[in-house]
Amino acid sequence: LEAGRLAPTARNFQPQKVYVIRTPEAVAKAEKLTSCMYGASTALLICCDMDRVWNNPLRPGYSTWEVDPSIVTTHMMLAAWELGIGSVWVGHFNDAEVIEAFDLPANIRPVAFLPLGYAAIGPKEQQHSSFRPAEETIDYL
Repeated sequence: LEAGRLAPTARNFQPQKVYVIRTPEAVAKAEKLTSCMYGASTALLICCDMDRVWNNPLRPGYSTWEVDPSIVTTHMMLAAWELGIGSVWVGHFNDAEVIEAFDLPANIRPVAFLPLGYAAIGPKEQQHSSFRPAEETIDYL
């Protein structure tokens, strides 16, 4: 949580709002909202406070409402891994259902769930195990 709190955001507006899902009732709600909880007994719901987003004046119509909470999520994932805690970024959910289930204020918009836990012992095939070659995703200018 501290890694997320200290993560960089555009103009340091810090629009993230992180909900710690840890009661059995909250976990049960999350399990109904996404099929990607993977048995975790704790998860984070990372949201954006739409009243705190930065709107880039050089790019009309562009705001960092998804980018800033995504940076925060990534920092928390990396910090968790350093502590030996596994996590998975989950974006497979319906925004309106999450807002209703957790009674989120009108200015709060969900970005990701982050289930947390200790990885199963032994080798396990990664769900996303194939990657495009570097020459397809990287160009040098």
